[in-house]
Parts: sequence; structure tokens; C-alpha cells
Amino acid sequence: MGLVLLLANLFLLLLLLLLHLLIARASSLVTETSHVACSSLHQGDDQQRLFNESAGLHLTLHRRHGLDTPLPLLSDILARDEARVRSLNARLTSKRVINTTAASSKLNHLRASSVSLPLNPGESIGTGNYYVKIGLGTPTKYYAVLVDTGSSFTWLQCQPCTIYCHRQVGPTFDPSASKTHRFMSCSTPECAGLEAATLNAPSCSNSNVCIYAASYGDSSFSVGYLSKDTLTLSPSQTLPGFVYGCGQDNEGLFGQAAGLIGLARNKLSMLSQLSTKYGYAFSYCLPTAASTGSLSIGGSFDPSIYKFTPMLTDSRDTTLYFLRLTSITVAGRLLAVPATAYRTSTIIDSGTVITRLPSTVYASLKDAFLKATSRYQRAPAYSILDTCFKGKVTSVPEVRLIFQGGAELKLEPWNVVLDLNNGVTCLAFAGNSGSNGITIIGNHQQESFRVAYDVSNSRIGFAAGGCG
Repeated sequence: MGLVLLLANLFLLLLLLLLHLLIARASSLVTETSHVACSSLHQGDDQQRLFNESAGLHLTLHRRHGLDTPLPLLSDILARDEARVRSLNARLTSKRVINTTAASSKLNHLRASSVSLPLNPGESIGTGNYYVKIGLGTPTKYYAVLVDTGSSFTWLQCQPCTIYCHRQVGPTFDPSASKTHRFMSCSTPECAGLEAATLNAPSCSNSNVCIYAASYGDSSFSVGYLSKDTLTLSPSQTLPGFVYGCGQDNEGLFGQAAGLIGLARNKLSMLSQLSTKYGYAFSYCLPTAASTGSLSIGGSFDPSIYKFTPMLTDSRDTTLYFLRLTSITVAGRLLAVPATAYRTSTIIDSGTVITRLPSTVYASLKDAFLKATSRYQRAPAYSILDTCFKGKVTSVPEVRLIFQGGAELKLEPWNVVLDLNNGVTCLAFAGNSGSNGITIIGNHQQESFRVAYDVSNSRIGFAAGGCG
């Protein structure tokens, strides 16, 4: 215990030293009137491909890191995934106990001292989710940022990285090089709205710059200055005065991404800020490792292609996207569970990798899957995946997730299992060990489906057919 206290005190002393640098920097920043992002991630084919159609704005979406990866990395991805699930569970408890210790400690010290975008697999930036490239500043520079439907705040790493910036692909954004960058004061409505968007109350520097702290369930966090600048989605599609965080201390499991864009239901989310121009809706197709997906902002959704289910709201967290899972079939047969087993909340989330089910539902799914694959030899569990087989499972039983109103995800074999590259195949579902037993529809089960979030009309839609 004494050693823990000693280490904690040493950590606090270090933060205080770093704080002097951060506050000094904040004082000079408010006097600066010109600020664009550093050079593009890559030229040529790395420049984002964006189409402006009547149906909305389309951006290429990349996969952050494929699940067909070496085992040590897959193990890391699954461990991070479990941490995210614990965070989502906590957000739906009455006490809302969220692991914000690291970010809050930095914030406390600061307070005391004062469209369709290409959606890409994430192999190239070392992480299990998806990223797009957005432009920021004047002149415009492009950055790879993670896409997260489970958070509401957008931030990028910013020079001078007063405390810490993780390694990223390409240069770090330099606000002093952008003619349109401005820091935002503590008296702005956007500063007042930070707590709802980041789950942490804002603070204020001695020079009246608003300080945000965005924290995540795996102890990752970003702390920095609330800012606004011109967001560019194509040479002809820009949003002046886009509100985001200019991160000065960014630590955790972000891979080599430059930052993160939040698409949850909050007025500070990128979706909300773009809604007056494109409408309050978006859709995506999450690509497999061998394909390219897209993120579309705005547009309409053809009912002959999409099947819809109501988008629900939970008073415990009004920003997340809820829907109602009503049944699951394996090989054409309903799971042998009562309807009451599906009454827990269901979240659809781009940042969770493996779908989690309430314990009783998962146990029934596992039993049904094992019966359908009885000819395959079992293998030991791997991380959170407890239903594994030696060799490839060449005959995967059909699994359907059925939602209120009849919308469904008829999963492809690659949505149902994972090949671990060591001669082992595992069922790509897990039980949720949280006390509230919520269901979370993860991104592995969403791959190659078009998923529509029609917020204006409170509905979520699914369309099969791949990302092409």
C-alpha cells in the first residue's frame, strides 16, 4: 500500500510539472489568431475519395485492424474489446461508474492551477475498428480518425503535445499553422455542453481557454483545449466553425490514429454539427480486411433495400443507439429461450468488435452451434471466445439476429466465426458478464451489411449485399 501511495505521489508531482507547461501554452494560444493541419497522411491514393450525391455525402471507410491478424495482436484486440464492453455496461448502471480516473486526474490538475467518406480497415494504423480521413484547418490537411458510434466528441492530437501524444500515421495537427483555427473560451455554450458529450465536466485555464477531458472504458483518454476550425470532407464540402478537441495529452489504445470522431446522439457530435447541411442521419458499410467500406452522412434510405427497426432511447444514456433484439435462429431454429431473455437493452456499436449476449441467450446459442458443428474437434478457449474448434469450420450453420419489426441480420459465415490463423476457428460471439446483461451488436457481425441510422425518423435499417 505504501508503494502505491508513493507511486501515486510521484505521478502527481510529474503532472504538476507538466501542468505549468500546459497552462503557459494556453496563455499564449489565446493570443494567436491564425492556426492548419500538418501535411497529409499520404498523397495520391491516400487522399480521401468522396462523392457528393443527392443521397448524401460519401466517405471511404477503412478497417482499423483486421481480425485475420497474428495472435498476439488479436489477443490485444479482444482484451480491449472486453474493456469497452465493461464501460458500456457501466454507462447503463444507475451509478454510471465509468473508468475516468486517468482523464479526471489530469483535468483536476488543470482546474487546480487555474458524408460518404471512405471507411477503411485499420491494419495500417494498428488497431480492431474503422477509420476515415477528414480534412482540418486552412490550408487543409488530412488525418486518419477512428469512427465511434458510442461516443459524441471529436478530437485530434495537436502540436505541441505539451504532455503526451501517441504515435500516429503522418504529422500531428498544428493549430498555429491554420488560419481558421480558434480556441474556445470557458463561457461558450459548447464548453458548457462538454460534460454530456465526454462524461467529464470541463475545466478552465488561467487564460480562459475551455479544457475538455474525454475518457473511454479501457482507460484511454484525451485531454486538451476545446477548439473550432474548418472541417473539410472534399474540396467542395466544408463546415466552418467545426467544434472539436485539440488534444495535448492523448494516452491509451488508439493505435496510430490521429484522433476520433464521435457519431452518437449529442449536439457536439460530428453528426449533429453536419445535420443542418446533410440531415440527421448516417449509414455505413463496414468492410472486411480485403474490401473497402464507406461512411455516408445524410441522404435517404430506400425501403425496398433496407429493413427497419425502431431506434430506441434509454434514459440511462440518451446518446447511445438502442434497438430491440427479439429472437435468434441457428440453422433455421429459434433458440430455446423465453421471450423475456431478450428484454434487456440492446446497443448497436461500431466500436465493440464481438457481439455480446445475455448469459442465458449466449448459452443457448452456444449449445445450438455445438450441435450443428458436432463433427468438428473442440479446441481450448481463446481469450473471450470459449467455443473453438481445431481446423477450419467449413460448414457454418446459418445464424440470424431478428429485431423488432422484422428487420434482421442474416449473418454470413465470416460474421459467425473467426479463423485464428493458428489452425483454430472460434464462434465470434460472447456472453456479457455485466450485471445488467445488455446485448451489444458488435462490428464483426455488422461487416458487409449497410447499416442506416435514421435519427430524424428514429429508426435503424439493415441492408445485405456487401460494401460494393
